[in-house]
Amino acid sequence: MEKKYEGLFQPLTLPNKVTLKNRFVLAPMTHVSSHDDGTISDVELEYIEKRSKDVGLSISAASHVTPIGQAFTGQPSVAFDSDIDGLKKLAQAMKKNGAQALVQIHHGGAKSLPSLTPNGDVVAPSEIHMQAQPPHNPSKVDEDYHGREITVDEINETIKAFGEATRRVIESGFDGIEIHGANHYLIHQFVSPYYNRRTDEWKYDDFKFPLAVIDEVVSVAKEYANEDFIIGYRFSPEEAESPGISMELTKELLEILVQKPLDYLHVSLGDIHSKTREGKYSGESRLHLLHEWIGGKLPLIGIGSIYTAEDALRGFETGDTELIALGRGILLDHDFVGKIKDGRADEITSEFDPDRADLHELPERLWHQLNDGHYGVPRTK
Repeated sequence: MEKKYEGLFQPLTLPNKVTLKNRFVLAPMTHVSSHDDGTISDVELEYIEKRSKDVGLSISAASHVTPIGQAFTGQPSVAFDSDIDGLKKLAQAMKKNGAQALVQIHHGGAKSLPSLTPNGDVVAPSEIHMQAQPPHNPSKVDEDYHGREITVDEINETIKAFGEATRRVIESGFDGIEIHGANHYLIHQFVSPYYNRRTDEWKYDDFKFPLAVIDEVVSVAKEYANEDFIIGYRFSPEEAESPGISMELTKELLEILVQKPLDYLHVSLGDIHSKTREGKYSGESRLHLLHEWIGGKLPLIGIGSIYTAEDALRGFETGDTELIALGRGILLDHDFVGKIKDGRADEITSEFDPDRADLHELPERLWHQLNDGHYGVPRTK
């Protein structure tokens, strides 16, 4: 490999003493390829094995912890013990070449689709009208529906569901979990003043819900897993809605998260070099601010619009992220990391070719999603 890329291939030891073989992370990407009941499919196994083989940390697609939290078709489930057999195969595929394998545990909240949930029921921190335009399910575009306010009893049941999902992940042989607190899904919604208008103990600015989920996951891991079980947390630092999550609010959240027994934080960004929208920190690098606020207490995973080796290098060389997650870039080329390592960085496929179904080696459903213009990947034409 070229010398300039060597830093990306240096190992990193997490707070729990687990060492990752390099700085690349397979981002948790929706692949719409699980069976309709949420169990793992063979095409899903092939897809994720290819994309896990060269990274240090591999994170599965968002997997719902309860059927009422299903947010897109072909979504994996960790809601039932009957899911474990398939999850064991998924763990083996992801770990086959030395990556640490994690499951991202998820609840869609207001963004769960009534066409997928039991009895069309959708819950949210507060009652909210939604217009479904799910990026991975175009047949449901413009579906109008309401998310009802989740009850206190249901909140507690949901927290337990995250814990039960963690137990299943452990029993399936994974190395850890990532808690999905980003992208407008349930945990994110509880942090957001746009989605969470409650006045009880579960109001947004107390951060009680995400912290309760973390505590439940940590407790279950202590009971069922070894000390080297990895626990990460993904978050979105800002949202466009008003009033929404601001960088100021995120700073408050991070001050609490770094005190929790987590092994990393994972910021969700469309562009790793993006700037803040407004407020006190307007126009500043989001990644730089977050890294500064974390203060070296936990590793930070950066992500966003990384399609080439140079994109990955520029993101890493900011010094504001310990790990680089590959999302859409590794969808397009599962040999992204291997080509850099083998001195073939200029051979990375960084655009989607709608005339080459063979080029990207994607499951059929996912191929059609990209071909229909979803995921926002660069295209050859």
